[in-house]
Amino acid sequence: MSQAGPGAVAALEPPAVATLKRAVELDSASRFQESLVCYQEGIDLLLQVLKATKDETKKAHYRQKIPEYMKRAEAIKKHIEKEREDGKYHQQIKIEENSTGFSYEKVFQDYLNETVTEVWVEDPYIRHVHQGSGKSQQTSSLEEIKQSLKNYGVTLNVSFSSSIHDREIRFNNGWMIKIGRGLDYFKKPQGRFCLGYCDFDLRPCHETTVDVFHTKHTKKT
Repeated sequence: MSQAGPGAVAALEPPAVATLKRAVELDSASRFQESLVCYQEGIDLLLQVLKATKDETKKAHYRQKIPEYMKRAEAIKKHIEKEREDGKYHQQIKIEENSTGFSYEKVFQDYLNETVTEVWVEDPYIRHVHQGSGKSQQTSSLEEIKQSLKNYGVTLNVSFSSSIHDREIRFNNGWMIKIGRGLDYFKKPQGRFCLGYCDFDLRPCHETTVDVFHTKHTKKT
């Protein structure tokens, strides 16, 4: 088995340091869910650096730092889990202009589990062509989606309202997600053969804010 050389260390070390620096910044700003992701990614990168480097000084330094980062990540994880159990959890994700890595899967994955059997989506501003402009076109497009989902055992029910103003997604396990721009926060790809056309993690985003609550937290006591 071949062993990683100096080139691997040079390639892995800067992103490891940058990711962990970002984790600490997010941690200090009480953006715990985002900081946890950065801690986990940074620790993984740093472990690879530790494995690849032959510099004994670096080895000693990273052997000291990695447990510290792991301890903090575990503390954040427990804090998040307790807030979720108590129904006091509120996460806010700030999606910056032209940023990537915010696919629907990435944003929703922590709140979708085997207990979810129903999802409600409310969006009052579905107007652009790529969203299905015009009610007749909307109806036709949604009917096509409905039939396609039926093949996978998923039932889609659609209703129109002239009074809703908020944009939100609700899961029947209690999680509620509000996105400033609704589901339409991705920029139009430059072409069908560009990165991001199919992989939404690689598609640039419009600036928006995602707020995640649990319905326990929104009920009046």
